[in-house]
Amino acid sequence: MKLLEPDAENQLVQRLYARDESAMAFFYKNYKQALYHTIWRIVRQNELAQDILQETMLKFWLTFPSYDTSKGRLFTWALAIGRNLAIDRLRAVRRISQRTHSLTEEDALHLAAPTGFRPEHVGVRDWLALLNPGDRQLLELLYLQGYTQAEAADELKLPLGTIKSRGRRIIRALARHIN
Repeated sequence: MKLLEPDAENQLVQRLYARDESAMAFFYKNYKQALYHTIWRIVRQNELAQDILQETMLKFWLTFPSYDTSKGRLFTWALAIGRNLAIDRLRAVRRISQRTHSLTEEDALHLAAPTGFRPEHVGVRDWLALLNPGDRQLLELLYLQGYTQAEAADELKLPLGTIKSRGRRIIRALARHIN
């Protein structure tokens, strides 16, 4: 692939701004191999790379009015579209894979459960006895069962902000009792 001279590229850009389909065909003919190769290096699958190349060309054509010549060359802009679509597709495939291969609830409990002696938990249950049941439940989820704040919010059916505020308040109250 050989990049066009600046004058030829400017003419091509003007034709594309004018929505000249023959200019799009010219661009595709001259740059499809380089775009395909870049996409393939990301996804490593021929058929998927072909699909993404077609999506790239479609997005290139549909979003061309937003192309700004001052921000880069035409090929570089098309390459960024292709690269981003390829990365997005890989992420989507990974998300689907993670959902279908997620752990069973029992497996997750075994992985999250503390195994063996945890010196940082010595005396924590005694401190939790100082708290009311709701506060105790929150700290048990966060510190003894390893929940994240978002997971604790889901479990307790409370807003995340409430969980964060209560957590800070409870820790400050415990610090006052202990010191």
